[in-house]
Amino acid sequence: MKLLRVGPLGQEKPAILGADGKYRDLSGRVDDIAGDVLLPEALAQLAALDLETLPVIESDQRIGACVGAIGKFVCIGLNYADHAEESGMPIPEEPVVFNKWTSAVCGPNDDVVKPRGSSKLDWEVELGIVIGKPGVYIDEADAEQHIAGYCVVNDVSERYFQLDTGGGQWDKGKGCDTFGPTGPWLVTRDEIDNVLDLNMTLEVNGKSFQNGTTRTMIFNPAYIVSYLSQFMSLQSGDVISTGTPPGVGLGQNPPVYLNVGDVMTVAISGLGAQRQQVVAQG
Repeated sequence: MKLLRVGPLGQEKPAILGADGKYRDLSGRVDDIAGDVLLPEALAQLAALDLETLPVIESDQRIGACVGAIGKFVCIGLNYADHAEESGMPIPEEPVVFNKWTSAVCGPNDDVVKPRGSSKLDWEVELGIVIGKPGVYIDEADAEQHIAGYCVVNDVSERYFQLDTGGGQWDKGKGCDTFGPTGPWLVTRDEIDNVLDLNMTLEVNGKSFQNGTTRTMIFNPAYIVSYLSQFMSLQSGDVISTGTPPGVGLGQNPPVYLNVGDVMTVAISGLGAQRQQVVAQG
């Protein structure tokens, strides 16, 4: 299934994308694409629905983040060998963990706000994991059973805030408002033949910068879920962003950063595409 949330900010309706390309309204069946709706048994009930019996939602409406009421937005840094190389950093021996605040979450096509003081605004196409079945101390062999599905995430990053202002941590350069475009769809795990064979692309103003693949991922999704569960419980609707392939602005020679008016187009094969324009902080 491809699940999504459609409508104005704060008023999104749960929906499902049909094989005919139409959005079908799920609000008569579930309140949101969130929480217990992401449990395996609840997803199985949605999969059994006859979509022809569901109302059609006009496809010109805004698409919200594909998961509602996200509890945790956990991110993995330097998880692609070729990205670590372009960043001039060693391949990590275990996952590098940081967080985005949930106030960073926005829809896949919403504007990205360039914050005050920003001088090194950057992009990162990433594979997102959506937790379905909650757990803690999860064995890697069982980890896939805790994954509801996958989505596209743009890990928007302010490198000056992240790397140049001191403090020894990345969070303040990763969690600004609108720095977490998520979606358009939550694609359930059964629809992905091989999560380690997905093409990932990102363009800025039509110019290709990232053209990578999940094949160069260092720590795979099952390992990441297991690893994180050693330090925190994972809950239904938590999102884990799993790192980016090479081609970020920081890695260009010389570096290239985003300015107001720039447009990012972000895509992962089978998971859909995003489009964001950079706007000035109001």
